[in-house]
Amino acid sequence: MMLQIELSEAGRKPVIRELDFGKHTLGRSLFADLRVKDRSVGKLHATIEVQPSDVVITAMNGNELWVDGEKQTRVINPSVNSVLRLGEAALKIVQGGMLSESLAQPVLAPAKPESADEAAVPVLTTQIDKQHKPGLSRADQAEAERWTALKKTLQQQTLEKMDLFKRTLIDGYSDTQLREEASSTASQIIRSGDIRLPADCDTEKLLQETVAESIGLGPLEPLLADDSVTEIMVNGPDQIYLERSGRLSRSTTRFTSDASLHSVIERIVTPLGRRIDEGSPMVDARLPDGSRVNAIIAPLSLIGPVVTIRKFSKERFNLQRLVEFNSLSPEMAKFLEICVKHRKNIIVCGGTGSGKTTFLNALSDCIPASDRIVTIEDAAELQLGQDHVISLESRPANIEQKGEITIRDLVRNALRMRPDRIVVGECRGGEALDMLQAMNTGHDGSLTTAHANTPRDLLSRLEVMVLQAMDVPVKVIREQIASAVDIVVHQSRFADGRRRVTSIVEIDGIEEDVVLMQKLFEFRQTGISEEGYIQGDYRSMGIAPRFYTELREAGVELDRSIFGMSEAKME
Repeated sequence: MMLQIELSEAGRKPVIRELDFGKHTLGRSLFADLRVKDRSVGKLHATIEVQPSDVVITAMNGNELWVDGEKQTRVINPSVNSVLRLGEAALKIVQGGMLSESLAQPVLAPAKPESADEAAVPVLTTQIDKQHKPGLSRADQAEAERWTALKKTLQQQTLEKMDLFKRTLIDGYSDTQLREEASSTASQIIRSGDIRLPADCDTEKLLQETVAESIGLGPLEPLLADDSVTEIMVNGPDQIYLERSGRLSRSTTRFTSDASLHSVIERIVTPLGRRIDEGSPMVDARLPDGSRVNAIIAPLSLIGPVVTIRKFSKERFNLQRLVEFNSLSPEMAKFLEICVKHRKNIIVCGGTGSGKTTFLNALSDCIPASDRIVTIEDAAELQLGQDHVISLESRPANIEQKGEITIRDLVRNALRMRPDRIVVGECRGGEALDMLQAMNTGHDGSLTTAHANTPRDLLSRLEVMVLQAMDVPVKVIREQIASAVDIVVHQSRFADGRRRVTSIVEIDGIEEDVVLMQKLFEFRQTGISEEGYIQGDYRSMGIAPRFYTELREAGVELDRSIFGMSEAKME
């Protein structure tokens, strides 16, 4: 990079940032390229302009810069190790110097003017990296670099000219108002000729993407609006991968810089009361539509900010809808509906990305509307259709490492809220103990998920999670599991990208130190089609669960034909 700086704030670790060519804003605003959270720093305090031969740091809006005890409004070519003070924060030049041609970033290059009047108007061009990036053709790479240069320059001029940042009421502006003003400002810049665009430039698309990256979620917005995209993986500003129908592909879109991507992450997490910085470089969050977001930044990520978004389907899935997608058989769906209505405790297990949360949401749809339901999650994703639902969400520690509210805390609190059903998004640790105790103390019909490769592996994971909370004999834990859990549903994501229920298992008590399990349904793969799709059958083991007999003795007769029908098909 052209310039390397170190930002220091009171009570925080110094942060190293690398700046490429162009003008970068520094301040307290969410829209600043380099954000400083110190209250003594202005919302847009200064600009840092990195040019091939010069570095210029300029104070904005009447703010102050102090260099060696002297007040300055503009500093040109500060030397290495120079320290500039902005309020209580400090900026130190760590490294500077020219870039080699092969590593040059998009820059403004003057066009050959047709007249003296045109000489003052910059034409936006770009220098393409000589090292070809894998996953894109050279033509796509060149177009992506050129487009990014256009957006970056227009974005910088738009933010400079927007007077929103000078107003104390900026926080009271709605997203719509901010977008309207940003769009109006960017359009005015283009019409005035401050930027001369190439003849083949799609101006409307440029405006939309510039406003999105300045005010909203940037390149992520059209991807989030695309219903065919199920997952978005941002590997630094230059690389975005998408999942469609279980298959990965690389997108040609990109962010203009690390700082722009970092700003988008902060716009996601800040409204939720969460933070991401060098002291807390990982965060789980959610978008307004319920999509799950995970972000990780430097120093943990060595390639820049990394964002993974598991999109939330706009369509609410129930078991019948999953049957239509061939995720399970009609007989399996009918059986699970009976389990939920008769208050059986169910755990959905599977690997990462196997669809556990979606399936949990579908199971929850079977809960009677008369029940009081308490949902507990790290990042709220469950969307239940019943009226009497209380949604609880955990909270991470603040900057002083205080105020953390864990899933376990919420489970224990939920027991005092008179719930008919407790639905925990996922058991990852000590909350497994409290969940098992809730299932054993009158809160029948509880639902949760857990990571495990098989139903038998789930029991081992539950043991480990309980031991994280309390040191008790393994035999006691197994007795608790055998008494609390009724049904285990295992779900898998296959090579063709489809999610299927691979087995439904009944927990059938304990014998000596072994928890007994009885498989009721399973999916058996029979082959692979020419298109690469997995082929197979859902089959019943021909055995009704033990609670069918218990309910019949209590006067409730259940339909056993679902087992016989599946068995007949199997033959």
